Amino acid sequence: MAQVLEFKLPDLGEGLTEAEIVRWLVEVGDVVAVDQPVVEVETAKAMVDVPCPYAGVVTARYGEEGSELPVGAPLITVAVGEPASGGPAEAAETEAPRTEGSGNVLVGYGTSDAPARRRRVRREQQVLAPVNGRPAPEAPEAVQGPVAVISPLVRRLARENGLDLRELTGSGPDGLILRADVEHALRAAATPAPATTAVAPAPATTAATAAATAPAGTRIPLKGVRGAVADKLSRSRTEIPDATCWVDADATELMRARTAMNSAGGPKISLIALLARICTAALARFPELNSTVDTAAREIVRLNAVHLGFAAQTERGLVVPVVKDAHTRDAESLSAEFARLTESARTGSLTPADLTGGTFTLNNYGVFGVDGSTPIINHPEAAMLGVGRIVPKPWVHEGELAVRQVVQLSLTFDHRVCDGGTAGGFLRYVADCVEQPTVLLRTL
Repeated sequence: MAQVLEFKLPDLGEGLTEAEIVRWLVEVGDVVAVDQPVVEVETAKAMVDVPCPYAGVVTARYGEEGSELPVGAPLITVAVGEPASGGPAEAAETEAPRTEGSGNVLVGYGTSDAPARRRRVRREQQVLAPVNGRPAPEAPEAVQGPVAVISPLVRRLARENGLDLRELTGSGPDGLILRADVEHALRAAATPAPATTAVAPAPATTAATAAATAPAGTRIPLKGVRGAVADKLSRSRTEIPDATCWVDADATELMRARTAMNSAGGPKISLIALLARICTAALARFPELNSTVDTAAREIVRLNAVHLGFAAQTERGLVVPVVKDAHTRDAESLSAEFARLTESARTGSLTPADLTGGTFTLNNYGVFGVDGSTPIINHPEAAMLGVGRIVPKPWVHEGELAVRQVVQLSLTFDHRVCDGGTAGGFLRYVADCVEQPTVLLRTL
């Protein structure tokens, strides 16, 4: 007889607690193999194809495209093993042992079988009428111990609106309280109650009631990449006492050097690769800026490797891919890696590993046609170098007024890791290398 196994949304790494279903790759009734991708999800970090650790026939899917699921919520159920006569698993691959699962899965997969009692409960739930792609919940028992909530986002939403989660009945598996349950309760609270003869006290104003009386407009959820960026920038502004210094530099010689390098044949060298090479040389001289602050231990942690992030604007929003071990790469290697990561960002195929682990960020906002900015530090890093557009401007060169290629450089730094003298020294060294690229020869 076929055995129905439930596959839950795994932990996709980096502490992510939920993911949005972008596209289902299988239908109910499809036969799937071990490690076959079954759904494409979007996390706050990247787009990810989620493979199923079981081989068999898909008997149920949970969640519609565009909806969010918390980590640990069911994704699909799969009938594996010997199919039951006339049952939905007649086409299942019978060679898969009942306890066999994938050994090549993401963090947090539970591929081993659950206890028999739990499996029986899950199979019984399949006969209940589904609601919005999920099995109808059984009557909940009295809440004992912690409230059944996985997602911190759900807890925050309830807390900010003064909602007691213990008063809710979760529609998720085992009574799990989902975002939809909280939003339904808030909508119900915002609906005026029928008139009665008794005069009730005015309810306390909440975010939900305030939203109901707010002027009409388009509401855009802060989720996915946009939500992750908002959270990170807010945390940076809250935790990091940042300061910014800037300087104009004559980039004429840097542009000439790049032209000469590219005219000599071989792979082309990108401008951002040259700027990255300058950054790694500067960080070798001023290691204070390649660090992070351990607030719990009240310690500054100076990092040995330079993993250089760079800001990239995509259709999904702002992302910061990371060039690992940038301090060990030459201009040609840096150019190749920047090109690879930029193409992955454009196609939406960056992995969570491509987007994490940065120690310093290079932000070339000059591509937007602007001269200057005050970058917000990419928490938990300690500094970010901003580069404006390179444009012809009047400049005093060798005692005479001339038209030169001028760029504005800005450095935002965590004032806890260093003082202005160190930050100014770093930025001045970067400017000197931009103006006279031969300065880099001293560090090679």
